[in-house]
Amino acid sequence: MLSRLPPLASWTSALIAALIGFGGTVALVVQAMQALGAEAGQVGSAVTALCLGIAVAGATLSLWMRMPVVLAWSTPGAALLAASDGAVAWPLAIGAFVAAAALMCLLGLVPALGRLAARIPASVASAMLAGVLLPFCLQLFRTLQTDPLLVVILLLVFVIARQRFPLYALLLVLVSGVAVVLLRGDMVGFAPDTLLGGLKPVTPAFDLKAVASIGVPLFLVTLVSQNLPGLVVLRTAGYEPKPQPLLLGTGLATMLLAPFGAHGVNLAAITAAICTSTDAHPDQRRRWTVGLIYAAFYLALALFSAPLVQFFLTMPKASIAAFTGIALIVPLSGAVENMLIEKSERDAAILTFAATASGVSLLGIGSAFWGLLAGFAALAAKAVFARRN
Repeated sequence: MLSRLPPLASWTSALIAALIGFGGTVALVVQAMQALGAEAGQVGSAVTALCLGIAVAGATLSLWMRMPVVLAWSTPGAALLAASDGAVAWPLAIGAFVAAAALMCLLGLVPALGRLAARIPASVASAMLAGVLLPFCLQLFRTLQTDPLLVVILLLVFVIARQRFPLYALLLVLVSGVAVVLLRGDMVGFAPDTLLGGLKPVTPAFDLKAVASIGVPLFLVTLVSQNLPGLVVLRTAGYEPKPQPLLLGTGLATMLLAPFGAHGVNLAAITAAICTSTDAHPDQRRRWTVGLIYAAFYLALALFSAPLVQFFLTMPKASIAAFTGIALIVPLSGAVENMLIEKSERDAAILTFAATASGVSLLGIGSAFWGLLAGFAALAAKAVFARRN
């Protein structure tokens, strides 16, 4: 019986992956929900719902597909929401979450649409993501004006950790930053009402402008920056996952939990690499158990999410801005690299990037949509003139 239990490495790999996935970007999720006007209880509900989705959907898919299906929340999606800066009210945001999840389910149900989505130019999608992320990284350095000590310490820890322990860089940054905040006595008013997480449903409200502003961009960045790379990680580990059940499963999980604030449950990429390697389990046929252990840790995070969320809600805004900026440096680097790989699409990518980063809002629709529109229009014009020549 004991021989059938996963080795110790499986438990440690899953624990490290869960801590990195949660701790590295939970500050960004909190900031995103606050930007949409969510109250403290609704922010806690959103984090609880996301952790539950990651746990239940991940365990179900791992058990069914017999491979370590490691899920996460949409980090680029959270950045997109945080950039909305109150342009969309909370019930409308919930409706946009449902719409984005429905689009993901549609990809899972209709294989032809999945193949079409795979042909979305990575340059334009990455440029939109880069435009969303850039303001947060710039805000990191603007925070030097209000809290230079914290920012300098976080940058030093990040730069050194990226050289020595790149996988744990964000976790080390979080631990260092929290230590600075606690030592200075900045945590005033931290008194969680309960230790257990809770769910607070909100009836979704649907609006075309909200869907265009955040629903469609949320769907695209989650697909291109999370789900597609997550599939690549599984294939690299020697598995042959069918995209349809994974897209449908994560889409359904998001749709069911969206009324509680879940903006996006999707495949993980970086943390998935930890759980799918031979270091996590030497037997590829039994490695799916690592996915179950990872899901169990997220279930624990869901149960005790209330004090964790309250902790970040109590932190000074400068600290949250610093954590968020640091957490998005590596994704920004990857997005910029991907948007410039294809030389023939660079003009479209730069237009998308500039329009998105500008933060412009026209007709009540946010800049991410207009960035995509500019990029696709540039590619269409290029294709038309190429045919004429």
